[in-house]
Amino acid sequence: MAKVCWPYFDPEYENLSMRINPPRVSVDNLSCSDCTLIKVDSMNKPGILLEVVQILTDIDLLITKAYISSDGGWFMDVFHVTDQQGNKITDGKIIDYIEKALGPKGDTIDGVKTWPGKRVGVHSVGDHTAIELIGKDRPGLLSEISAVLADLHFNVVGAEVWTHNRRIACVVYVNDDATCRAVDDPTRLSVMEEQLKNVLRGCEDDDKVARTSFSMGFTHVDRRLHQMLFADRDYEGGGTTIEADYPPSFKPKITIDRCEDKGYSAVSVMCKDRPKLMFDIVCTLTDMQYVVFHASISSDGPYASQEYFIRHMDGCTLDNEGEKERVIKCLEAAIRRRVSEGLSLELCAKDRVGLLSEVTRVLREHGLSVTRAGVSTVGEQAMNVFYVRDASGKPVDMKTIEALRKEIGHTMMLNVKKEPSSAKTPEASGWAKTSFFFGSLFERFLT
Repeated sequence: MAKVCWPYFDPEYENLSMRINPPRVSVDNLSCSDCTLIKVDSMNKPGILLEVVQILTDIDLLITKAYISSDGGWFMDVFHVTDQQGNKITDGKIIDYIEKALGPKGDTIDGVKTWPGKRVGVHSVGDHTAIELIGKDRPGLLSEISAVLADLHFNVVGAEVWTHNRRIACVVYVNDDATCRAVDDPTRLSVMEEQLKNVLRGCEDDDKVARTSFSMGFTHVDRRLHQMLFADRDYEGGGTTIEADYPPSFKPKITIDRCEDKGYSAVSVMCKDRPKLMFDIVCTLTDMQYVVFHASISSDGPYASQEYFIRHMDGCTLDNEGEKERVIKCLEAAIRRRVSEGLSLELCAKDRVGLLSEVTRVLREHGLSVTRAGVSTVGEQAMNVFYVRDASGKPVDMKTIEALRKEIGHTMMLNVKKEPSSAKTPEASGWAKTSFFFGSLFERFLT
């Protein structure tokens, strides 16, 4: 590996420089006819690109183009963004939030910033206990986990669930069903942990098969799920297991070349476009200890082309074939973790203890397997999205959906969407979204 010497920067001098040269943020709706330009100029610091992209994706902005430059002591970005419908950003509250979050008072390095309307996405649900679960996936597992929590009188106020390569990772936010406060009784938590481990372990005796832990940290939940699956080495599947779950249109094309003149490794990614694609790639590179110095992002119809010029934090480039292969596998896994074919079920209901257990039980009884889920609570209303497919691997029969609607439709609103698998579908259609905004569905439920 080629090595580049790095200058030493005194931390106190860096803080002084940040005060003298605070970040400058502009939201420009005049320069481009079909998108909003967000420009960020700031002193460079570790992880700053991920922080900026995280803030933009948390408010469901689609990044159609981006130009990144952070070589030296200065960080300069230009993002072309739209809302989920492909329109410019004109909402004054969102513009004000962007300017404050990315501006001099943003202070995003601690990772505690959260968009006010986002209940799942950052550890910001409120007075809760956060549980992290990872194990071998199987049909009905989410239903079993929900049933254990309900039986132990824990109320689920939020959750994010991802599955990839036969593994499942969850971050679940719970509180006591009587007090609505976080649970700190060590005996009660120990009982919960043991029962959840038994559920995750299934018929296997090996403790390495499943892990349960409690977290009160402020790591962004999407980043945490990436970290959990990365640590679980879900990117190692021998190829055939992964390929069986995804059609050719979803296969990313990733190459890594040497940029001789500047001493970078150039990582090129071409794949089907979708929301949060840039976040997933930057998050993975950051957690693998790689620094992005320059980047160019663009979308051409339904496809995305992204190029990153990187070095390892120690100044080395990617010259070892084994390490190149590892980075490629990890990026492929990061891209595919959010891919969801089949159907998405959006449900709104009055929140109550055991609701998640009831819904997931009904899904299991109708032969549906949950591949990804988002659970949130706003006031007294629970809003859930489940990406499902037939447990046998076949397309979901619409008769199953009608039976499902008849069984639960009298107590909750149900909206069914088909997740497109065709490469002709553009990102703006909402393909594989993981931030759950229900719009008119939620409004109809409240009326």
